[in-house]
Amino acid sequence: MTLDKLNIDETATILALNCKGDLRRRLLDLGLVYGTNIKAIFKSPMGNPIAYEVRGTTLALRNEDSKLINISCN
Repeated sequence: MTLDKLNIDETATILALNCKGDLRRRLLDLGLVYGTNIKAIFKSPMGNPIAYEVRGTTLALRNEDSKLINISCN
C-alpha cells in the first residue's frame, strides 16, 4: 500500500521509498526512513497536500510524492 491511501488518524510503518535523486534525499532528510511510524493527521480542503506526523513533527506531502512511499498499516 502507498502512503496516499492512508486514512486520517491511521498509523503505518514506512517500508520503502520508490524514488531517486533529489526527492529521495529530501524525503530521507525529513525522517521518512525504513521502519519509521507515520500518521495521517489531516487533509487540506482540496485534499492535497495531506499533513502527516513523523517523529513528533508535522509534514505536508503532496499526493504525487505520497504515492512513492510504500507503507504497512499497523
